Amino acid sequence: MRNKGTLRQILLITDGCSNQGEDPIAMAALAHEQGITVNVIGVLNENTAEFHRQGLKEVEDIAMSGGGISQIVYATQLSQTVKMVTQKAMTQTIKGVVNAELQQILGSKSSMDDLPPDKRGEVMEVVDEMQETMNLEVLILIDASGSMEDKMMTVQESLLDLSISLNSRIGDNEFSIYAFPGKKKEVEELLSWSSKMDSIGKIFSKITLGGITPTGPAIKEGIAVFQQKRSSKRRFLSNDADGYERESSM
Repeated sequence: MRNKGTLRQILLITDGCSNQGEDPIAMAALAHEQGITVNVIGVLNENTAEFHRQGLKEVEDIAMSGGGISQIVYATQLSQTVKMVTQKAMTQTIKGVVNAELQQILGSKSSMDDLPPDKRGEVMEVVDEMQETMNLEVLILIDASGSMEDKMMTVQESLLDLSISLNSRIGDNEFSIYAFPGKKKEVEELLSWSSKMDSIGKIFSKITLGGITPTGPAIKEGIAVFQQKRSSKRRFLSNDADGYERESSM
């Protein structure tokens, strides 16, 4: 259980209901099947009495299907929420992995909660260690529909804060940012995989706010990006191994 691995998350930041393309709940379920956790933050304005009922249900349902966490938050509290959701989802995912291993060892109905207090404490130490050492890949999907205009500066600050807060981890962090809708298509890349988000001001200047909210296509694109990243990594490792074999045979 102490092997270094990679945690993969989609972090969806939105303030409304999807209204174009694939069903986002089905896409979130597909992501979860492929080992990607989908977390959703629904952003309110301070002067909004309540989050639209349909929007609230969609936020919860996407996160539930994606094996992740949902949170409704006022824009002013977004920074702390982005960090909390990301880290809480890491812990939840690792606990799931640990419980699956415990079930293999102790039986299908066993979990961390069934262990004696001292053993549970030992397992939690392993969970904490894994949270610090595992690599983290976060693909961030930003709702760029017209109603997000007054929230964009807060989103920008929150993501920079997230990057800084995670830098103290031992494991590597990589971030990728997409906006939906994009200027010319439903989903647009703003930042390809990077360990830092210091150029985030320039990234956000590329966003053109529009009317539609293609949340399903955005999650589908996120899945494709992760698949491409895994495929590139496999090719790199394969080529690296071939090179090693050639060198060894000389």
